[in-house]
Amino acid sequence: MAELSLAQAELHTGEIPKLRAPRTSQRLRNIELGLLCSAFTLTTLAIMFVQFGVVGRVDIHPLGLWTLVFGLTLVVHVILRMVAPQADPLFIPLAFTLNGLGIAEIYRIDLYAQSLGWDALATKQLAWTALALGCVAAVLLIVRDHRALQRYTYTFGLVAVVLLLLPAVPLIGQEISGARVWIHLGPLSFQPGEIAKIALAVFFAGYLVSHRESLSVVGRKFLGIRMPRGRDLGPIIAVWILSMLVIVIQKDLGTGLLFFGLFLVMLYVATARVSWVVLGVSLILLGGALANQFLGYVHDRFANWYDAFNPAIYNAEGGSYQVVQGIFGLAHGGLLGTGLGRGMPYITPVSQSDYIISSLGEELGLAGIFAILCIYVLFIARGLRIGFSGHDDFGGLLAVGLSFVVALQCFIVIGGITRLLPLTGLTTPFLAAGGSSLVANWIIVALLLRISDANRRGSGRVIAQ
Repeated sequence: MAELSLAQAELHTGEIPKLRAPRTSQRLRNIELGLLCSAFTLTTLAIMFVQFGVVGRVDIHPLGLWTLVFGLTLVVHVILRMVAPQADPLFIPLAFTLNGLGIAEIYRIDLYAQSLGWDALATKQLAWTALALGCVAAVLLIVRDHRALQRYTYTFGLVAVVLLLLPAVPLIGQEISGARVWIHLGPLSFQPGEIAKIALAVFFAGYLVSHRESLSVVGRKFLGIRMPRGRDLGPIIAVWILSMLVIVIQKDLGTGLLFFGLFLVMLYVATARVSWVVLGVSLILLGGALANQFLGYVHDRFANWYDAFNPAIYNAEGGSYQVVQGIFGLAHGGLLGTGLGRGMPYITPVSQSDYIISSLGEELGLAGIFAILCIYVLFIARGLRIGFSGHDDFGGLLAVGLSFVVALQCFIVIGGITRLLPLTGLTTPFLAAGGSSLVANWIIVALLLRISDANRRGSGRVIAQ
């Protein structure tokens, strides 16, 4: 006999039947757990292959440390089951895979340099990964509703400006490799600009949601495109000036470009006006021309880019030696690579951080780089999907902004290594050695998880997998 509906049951018995409490489906979390186990197996094998390739034996100590990190990742997974069961199941496995491959390659270069203990960058990267996972857990437990962040829009804007100014403060500001983007507190060095990009994404999302109507109004036509009104140009000019100040004062071309690109994309998504893109690209070209003309370090980077194989530039101090060695490393790897632990990535300067893609390209080949790029594409696509399928404007715009931060960093860094663009000094997300970048990118993962969980709960349906 077919089950009675609630109304029929009430009609027949005179009583309203008790309803069972709805059970939260853990299907997405089960998918995540399976993918995490696969990612752990893959990255553990990568570390073992590095050991076989360099020293010919397996060292249990690094594998034990990596297993502890995996244990922390499982703790985050359990927290997700409790506080965000409908969150996207791919973000953590994808980020964990990239993080693990980066640690394997950093460890490979440490073995060549015979760096052991805390002096080894791989050990520090493991510690930073543990800290980053702790930050993910904290964000998930504290930020129960991402929409609450919108209430602090201007607070996040102020925090971002303060973080950007910190490296210029005497005593704590630190200049490394010509760029003043670090602060030094005791034994800890940190790039506050990495956290500033998240604060700026929150600020831009809140500001643009509140002012999108006025920014969507167009004025007169210019070259067939209706341009914004003059009175509405203030925000984009202000962000452009801030980006130029970062380039001039901190000598950080990549961060300045990242901030302005982030605002430009979020502005376009909020208003759907191509005129903002035309204006923004024009300002980027103008800023690049001015920087190339008046800033020596920017001029040198442009020269290293378009004339890298010129012997005079190659042999000059601060010349194109790094660029050319990175290209040679990629060429040496060929299609399938030399094998983990079998290449010579240590020849390229800063091969563990800025040039980690070149190091991996040499030992994993073009096929390996393609696989890594596919992981990035999947990560970014999931983030954009969350943004465009959201039910609140703030969350959707924030998800798009955070995803674009990762996308733009990948494009700028890999473009610089392959000589598509000038080098900028940014790091490859999750792969490169550097604690501040790693922590910031894992916080981005946490925020995307929170937004995706809210989207699914709000819609009453699960987005197609």
